[in-house]
Amino acid sequence: MTPPDGRWQPGPVLAGILVVLASGAVLVLEILSLRLIAPYVGVTLETNTAVIGVALAAIAVGAWAGGAVADRLPPAVLLGPLLLGAGALVFAVTPVVRFVGELVQGADASGVLLVAAAAVFAPAALLSAVPPIVVKARLANLSETGTVVGRLSGLGTVGSIVATFGTGFIAVAMVPTTTILTGLAVLLVVTGLAVAWISRGASRLSPGSKRGLAGPLALALIGAGATAAAPNPCELETVYHCASVSADPDRPDGDGRVLRLDTLRHSYVDLKDPTYLQFEYLKVIGAATDVFRPPGAPVKALHLGGGGLTLPRYLKAVRPGSDSLVYEIDAGVLRIDREQLGLREGDGIRTRVEDARVGLDEQRTDSYDLVVGDAFGGVAVPWHLTTRQVVAQVDRALTPTGMYAVNLIDHGSLAFVKAEVATISAVFPHVALIAETAAFSGAGGNLVVLASASPLPLAALKSALATKAPAMNVVTGGDLSGFIREAKVLTDDFAPVDQLVTPYRS
Repeated sequence: MTPPDGRWQPGPVLAGILVVLASGAVLVLEILSLRLIAPYVGVTLETNTAVIGVALAAIAVGAWAGGAVADRLPPAVLLGPLLLGAGALVFAVTPVVRFVGELVQGADASGVLLVAAAAVFAPAALLSAVPPIVVKARLANLSETGTVVGRLSGLGTVGSIVATFGTGFIAVAMVPTTTILTGLAVLLVVTGLAVAWISRGASRLSPGSKRGLAGPLALALIGAGATAAAPNPCELETVYHCASVSADPDRPDGDGRVLRLDTLRHSYVDLKDPTYLQFEYLKVIGAATDVFRPPGAPVKALHLGGGGLTLPRYLKAVRPGSDSLVYEIDAGVLRIDREQLGLREGDGIRTRVEDARVGLDEQRTDSYDLVVGDAFGGVAVPWHLTTRQVVAQVDRALTPTGMYAVNLIDHGSLAFVKAEVATISAVFPHVALIAETAAFSGAGGNLVVLASASPLPLAALKSALATKAPAMNVVTGGDLSGFIREAKVLTDDFAPVDQLVTPYRS
């Protein structure tokens, strides 16, 4: 509609739609950007913090700038180009993130902030400028300021809520991230063109306004083309990961497969030989499981984290009759296991799609001979699986002679490993740390902790390691106490895992 003064004014329905769309689109961007940047910098507390912080900065800048510009230019000149420009930038998000991500892969906090800014800031800032401009356009007199601002603010919040739940609970489980972003970009571009068309009468007051659409429209077309052409690091997008499977060219039989989740070579599976263990940490855990019970005797095992299910397959092969229950939070990973890594469930291997801690809480006392912790979010063990409370739950689930084996990754000063060993030692009286010598002098890598309420079979373990993993050293007793020193025990109330972990630097 156009008031008598010639200033175009969107009707209440259109105004509400524009605010809902703009506000919701910011949240869609925020959620999806976490998935876009995960293959390059992982999923950590720092990653989440960077995306949220950048999004809030964009909202603040956009709202401030939008309000200032709204006092100087008519909405007919602003809204169409803004929405069109935001759509163009959403088109460009995927190729820009992939380019920047390759440059900063595995970088420190500054790199995480850079790739987060590439994913979120520019389009979120433009979208956040829309609500104040719509508010300005709807204000006919000062007597209704509160009503107009309150209604549109409320609608913007509703749009954000719907976008949050719709994206996180529904869209990402059904549609690839790039498809969602492309759909959002198309919606914004079409809406921008529609608003420019609807306001075209008032736009004649500013002949340059139509020319202002050409740039964003051209950028949208370029961004759409770049999205289609940009290389995709994901063979498969699961709910939680960017996943891929590749054949190992160094295996003469051609049966070796590597499962990569985001930035990690997560699992190695030999399709024909379940007893083949490629990763050193699995050789350590495999050696420990070889000696903690008589050879060939079946065991009951609980696995906190699944990945390629290499160890459950190993136990099934070397200890016939064993029963392994695997908790894997990502159904997409299990689908890859079945379709590409030859997993056959039943007859000793059971899987459940559930958070490992929730699954652990459901177990009966004294139920398992072995609990294996091998869950990761990026390079860090999820914090809620590191605390004294969860270690106590592991102790409860184990038989008195059962063993807890957990895989950790750390580098540099090993601050996280020290804290986790201190945490496990606060619950279990018998603890051993196994790693290469270089790990303790800054090289880091995978370190394995073994713990039990009963004495560990250390002599037999060292003998087994001499065959399976001769480079590994076993640290126990006073040496282990000297290693952890004054490290704090991690608890549900205080577990800064992401800050303690030192990432690998090539």
